[in-house]
Amino acid sequence: MTFGAQQTMNGRPPQRRRARRLIPLGIALWAVLEIWLLTLVAGAAGGLTVFALLAGGVVLGSYVIKRAGRRAWKRLTVSLQPGGATAEPGGQEAGGNALTMLGGLLIILPGLLSDLAGLLCLFPPTRALLRRSGERWLTRPAAPGTLGDAFQQAKMQQPGGKVVQGEVIRDDEPPAPRPGGPQLPR
Repeated sequence: MTFGAQQTMNGRPPQRRRARRLIPLGIALWAVLEIWLLTLVAGAAGGLTVFALLAGGVVLGSYVIKRAGRRAWKRLTVSLQPGGATAEPGGQEAGGNALTMLGGLLIILPGLLSDLAGLLCLFPPTRALLRRSGERWLTRPAAPGTLGDAFQQAKMQQPGGKVVQGEVIRDDEPPAPRPGGPQLPR
């Protein structure tokens, strides 16, 4: 008998179990759609055109990932130097290169839909839109132990950038009396 609580199995709400069952189905549908689109393009333009599209995607995606990686490395080395700036000159937004690298990875994957999704990650207006919606999705109230909870904990930083987990013990207050135990001298 429950009193307004949602029945869970293995500690997970039913919506999450359903979503986890649908992920493999979504991936299979994506793959079938990619293959179908490639066969349509091959029928219309020829197999050599499809091969050129796939090879060009690998080259372009590799270039994008390499460039984003170099930018991230440069930003890291500048920030580690004494008095180093945290922002890269050149107008790179504060969000980093995650969407740029994801876009490069999606372009490397064979298929036209993944190329389109990768290009959306690279185009600045859609990248900003994806960043805002992703941040909003990750910062919504989340159950403990989820990705949103981890994102919230990662965002809690002090101005110095160092986060120290622990407990505050004040020396200026007398210790609380222990029930049934000896008192420690101050």
